Amino acid sequence: MTNFAMRNPGAQRRDAAAPAGSQADTAARISVRGLVKRYGALEVFRGIDFEVGAREIVTIVGPSGCGKTTLLRCLNGLIAADEGEIWSNGSRVTEPIAGMAMVFQHFGLFPWKTVYDNVSYGLRMAGVPSAEIARRVPHFIQLVGLKGFEKAYPYQMSGGMQQRCGLARALAVEPNVLLMDEPFAAVDAQTREILQFELMRIWEERPTAMVFVTHSIEEAVLMGDRVFVLKGRPSSIKETITIDLPHPRTRETLREARFAELRE
Repeated sequence: MTNFAMRNPGAQRRDAAAPAGSQADTAARISVRGLVKRYGALEVFRGIDFEVGAREIVTIVGPSGCGKTTLLRCLNGLIAADEGEIWSNGSRVTEPIAGMAMVFQHFGLFPWKTVYDNVSYGLRMAGVPSAEIARRVPHFIQLVGLKGFEKAYPYQMSGGMQQRCGLARALAVEPNVLLMDEPFAAVDAQTREILQFELMRIWEERPTAMVFVTHSIEEAVLMGDRVFVLKGRPSSIKETITIDLPHPRTRETLREARFAELRE
């Protein structure tokens, strides 16, 4: 389910003092150094190093089983890495922290809650005052195109609408880091394209650091400012491709020769 990873929406918790000029580089919203994850004798990935800027989208591609989802869970503090460090906004990530939200591919909505209650869930868990919830929730419901469905339950909505609801729930906590784990994989191709451009529209309105995992090369090129290619066993970042396509990206972007070159 969507993880809101916050106790106080207005403040970051500091796990350790950020050493000057080190992993907590102030120019980066996320900084990862020497990350290693093992499950028993199986080493999933090793030597993961990267940074993500405050207004940058990084997409990650790689074969099944290379650790893409595991990497996101480490970034979010949901599971611990075995070696290395993760820093976000000057705080070392050792558990879920404020200002970071994650959207999973299977919606993660509470079936007994309405759209309004699902979107407001993270805010209520964070202890946000009722008046602030009443201000934020309708805004984000409208932002993802679900106005008029506030009282609908998940079973009454299509897969695309459910994913919009999950996205609104993540956005409502106003994160400065958004982690996306194949968020459109469970919907049909037409809905997927619609949601891709909806997400890009929302990001243009409120840019934030985003790490977006996908199996689709085309999606990785369309969404990302950089693409990290994971390969090997244990996997590591074997290639970083800069996507020099201008923003905002629209359907016209898909027809550009440069898009085709980068996809290839």
